[in-house]
Amino acid sequence: MDVSGAFSAEERAAVYQCIQSRRDVRGEFLPDPVPDAVLARILTAAHHAPSVGFMQPWDFIVVQDRAVRAEVHAAFRDANAEAAARFDDERAARYRALKLAGILDAPLGICVTCDRDRAGPVVLGRTHQPDMDLYSTVCAVQNLWLAARAEGVGVGWVSIIDPSRLRSILGIPDAIVPVAYLCVGYASLFRTTPELEEKGWARRRTLAELVSFEGWRRQPEDEPLIGMLRAEASKTRP
Repeated sequence: MDVSGAFSAEERAAVYQCIQSRRDVRGEFLPDPVPDAVLARILTAAHHAPSVGFMQPWDFIVVQDRAVRAEVHAAFRDANAEAAARFDDERAARYRALKLAGILDAPLGICVTCDRDRAGPVVLGRTHQPDMDLYSTVCAVQNLWLAARAEGVGVGWVSIIDPSRLRSILGIPDAIVPVAYLCVGYASLFRTTPELEEKGWARRRTLAELVSFEGWRRQPEDEPLIGMLRAEASKTRP
C-alpha cells in the first residue's frame, strides 16, 4: 500500500476474497496448535478495530486448557438443549442435527469482553447511543475473524451460551460484558457457502433488496446502483 492509502488491484482482490470466503467454522477444526506468532497477529488485528470515542473497550481471554473448555462446552450443551426446545418438532429435529460449536475440537477459544466503564461516564460518541461500546467490541471480533481467515485459521462464534455462566467459568467481573466466545483453530475445510445456507436452514438475501434511497424501502427501478448490485449477485462467489 502506498502512502496515499491506495491498494493495488491484487491487494484489493485479496481483501475481498478474504471477506467473501470467511465462514463460521464448527465441525471442521483440526487439533493442530495455532503458533503464538500467528495468534499474536490475529489479536493485534482485533485490537486495531475502530472504536467510538477511541474507547478500546475490549479485552481478550485466551482459553487453551481443555478442562476450562470442557466447562464452556457443558454450558453450551445445556443452552443448546434449551434452544432446541423452542422450535417446533420438525425444526427442532433439524436444529439438533446441526453442529453448532467446536469448543472441544478447536485447540483454543478466545472470549472477547467489553468494559463498559473503561472510558468514564461521558464518552465521545456514546452520549446518545450508549451501546456503541458493545458495537465497537463486535468490530474487534470481525477484525479477528478476517485476520484469522487470512492466516488460514478458522473461527466459530458460540452465541448459544448463558453469559452469566460463561462469566463464572472465566472469572469475568460482573461489570464486564462477555460479548463473544470464539472457537479458534486451523480448519480442514472452509465451505464455499455458509453451512446454514447449504443445509437449507435459511436463504441468503440479496443486497439489492436491502438497499434503499433517501428513506426506508425506497428503491426506484431506474437507480443504476441497483442494477450493479443485481449484477454482482449473479457472479460466482467463493
